[in-house]
Amino acid sequence: MENKHLEQKEYDQFRTFLEQQCGIVLGDNKLYLVKSRLAPLMARFGVETLSSLVAKTLSPHERQLRAAVVDAMTTNETLWFRDTYPFELIKTKILPEFKDLRRPVKIWSAASSSGQEPYSIAMSANEYTSKSPGSLKMGVQIVGTDISNTMLDMCKNAEYDALALARGLSPERRKKFFTDSGNGMAKVVEPIRKMVSFRHLNLLDSYALMGKFDVIFCRNVLIYFAPEVKAKIISQFAQSLNPNGYLFLGASESMAGLSDDFNMIRCNPGIIYQKKT
Repeated sequence: MENKHLEQKEYDQFRTFLEQQCGIVLGDNKLYLVKSRLAPLMARFGVETLSSLVAKTLSPHERQLRAAVVDAMTTNETLWFRDTYPFELIKTKILPEFKDLRRPVKIWSAASSSGQEPYSIAMSANEYTSKSPGSLKMGVQIVGTDISNTMLDMCKNAEYDALALARGLSPERRKKFFTDSGNGMAKVVEPIRKMVSFRHLNLLDSYALMGKFDVIFCRNVLIYFAPEVKAKIISQFAQSLNPNGYLFLGASESMAGLSDDFNMIRCNPGIIYQKKT
C-alpha cells in the first residue's frame, strides 16, 4: 500500500532516532517491522502516510507521538516461565542461598514487558516458600521496569486474556495463581501482585535510584542493542548487584567480550552469571 511506503533515507533517519532514544538497533532488513508496528498509529494521530508519521516523529516538539512510537517499537513478545530453567534455578539454587537472609531478597526484572516475567518470578518464589516453610522470613521483593508506559499499565493491571494465559502457563498454576474476571480474562491473585512493583526505566539511563539487588533478570533484551551499549548496560547491572549477586540473560545471549565483572556458572540446564567479589 502506497501510504505505508518509506524511502531508504526515511528508514535510516528513523533507525537513528530509535537508537538515540532507547538504544535499539534496527538492521537493514527490519523495514517490515517498522511498518507493522507503526501503521496502527497513523489513524490514532490523524496522519495519512507512514512517511508523514516518521517525519513528525523526528520533530522534538511531537512528544506524545514520539512516546507512542517508542512504545510501539519496544513492545516485545513474552510468555509465562519462558525457557523454564531460570524459574527452576530460582527455586533450586538461588533462593536457598538466601534462605536465612534478614532482609527481603530483592529481584529486578529489567524489561518486564506485559508482566509475565516478574509475575513468574513471584510465583516461583511462592512455590519455593510453600515447600520450605521458615525460609525467607522477610520475603521477596520484585521490581519490574520497562520503557513502555503502555506495558507498565498492563503489568499493574495484572489481567490477561485467554491467548496470553495459554502461553507457558500450566493448568495447575492457572488455577492457583489467577482468579477469573469474566470474558475469558483472569487476574493475578493479590498475594502474588503484592510481591511486585513496577516503574518506568530506560536502560540507557542511570540505575542509581533503583538501589541494590540480589538477582537481576535481563533476558532477550540485549540482542537489540549495539555492542558498546550492551557493555555499558552490563556494567551498570554489576554496580546494581550486591556482592555475589546473580544476573540472568536470555538463552541465546552471551556476555563474551562485554564484561569481566561476572563469573559464568553452568547449570543443568542453563547458564547464569554471578558478580565477582
